[in-house]
Amino acid sequence: MRPATLRLPDDIEAALASGHPWIYRNHLPPARLQTGGWVRAVAGKAEAYGVYDEEGQIAVRLFGKQLPGAAALAARVDEALALRHRFVPAETDAYRLIFGEGDYLPGLVADRYGRYLVVKTYSEGVTKAVLPGVTKALGRALKPRGIALRGKEGLTALYGQLPPPELTVSEYGLRFVADLYRGQKTGLFLDQRENRQTVRRLAAGARVLNLFAYNGGFSVYALAGGAAFVRSVDVSAAALTGAERNAALNGFAGKHETVTADVFEFLPNHDETYDLVIVDPPALARKKDQRRAALRAYARLNALALARVRPGGLLATASCTAQVSPEAFREVLAVAARRAGVRTQIVHVAGHAPDHPLRPEFPEGRYLKFVLLRVLNGA
Repeated sequence: MRPATLRLPDDIEAALASGHPWIYRNHLPPARLQTGGWVRAVAGKAEAYGVYDEEGQIAVRLFGKQLPGAAALAARVDEALALRHRFVPAETDAYRLIFGEGDYLPGLVADRYGRYLVVKTYSEGVTKAVLPGVTKALGRALKPRGIALRGKEGLTALYGQLPPPELTVSEYGLRFVADLYRGQKTGLFLDQRENRQTVRRLAAGARVLNLFAYNGGFSVYALAGGAAFVRSVDVSAAALTGAERNAALNGFAGKHETVTADVFEFLPNHDETYDLVIVDPPALARKKDQRRAALRAYARLNALALARVRPGGLLATASCTAQVSPEAFREVLAVAARRAGVRTQIVHVAGHAPDHPLRPEFPEGRYLKFVLLRVLNGA
């Protein structure tokens, strides 16, 4: 069946011609379409092919100027795997294989955990139209023990066998327990790997406070870097049990302490200071109308955290929402420093690990910001 043609407003011709991978629902003309159906989108002289979704703000995810068949999808999988082969570090068997729009396969991510792959989709249309071809290509290229789809009900086998409830994986030679069924994202926060490695290089001899610690990723890296002591704080007792397990798994149990608490309540009532404070909160804004509240929360949170850093120490702080731009995040940190009464210097700025590539025509893809601040006495 030939794809239906959608005639779009001329004012989005530039975006369509640039290769931006989304068409929002408010730009669609009236049409009778089905989820998972391929469409040909036309605006002025620009055109691209994509997959339609009946629900959600993003109505069409675009795959390029030609209708991709099985061979084209397999070629994009191969391109993605070649990038990982080049950039994933040694002694690492947990990383992102496919980063959706960044790998020209919008609406779909795939992660490797040892001999198993976990796929997650953000589009029912992509699940129907694209996932089967991607699964086949991954199976043929990597021959894993299994490929599973992560959904609301847990994991569904797509290829081979389902993974066990827990897996122990390696990242830069450090070991972590991954829960692929209930863990955050597809099991671990793989996007912060290089930022964790930055913390590792700076932690020698330091007393470290890790806020929103989850399963202790930053804590384990700090301890591996020679930290004298690490305190991990998270509101989830279950997450901190994972942090304790990961610290022990790497031989660091004696230098690691956990505190179950809401970080926003913990910081105002905590008077110890540290050489390095890490702030890695969950997304504080998932929609545009939440941005203002998120900026206020980031300012308050980082002001509280800065007050816990010894003069000359470091604050490693992150934002993982696309609704807050890198520029806005830096402005928030300036506000936080004024409130804390300290001077700061930005000494390092980063984002995703290289297995989370970004496309220049798709700024929405850059959700992760990581900033390292040196903290000095107030003026």
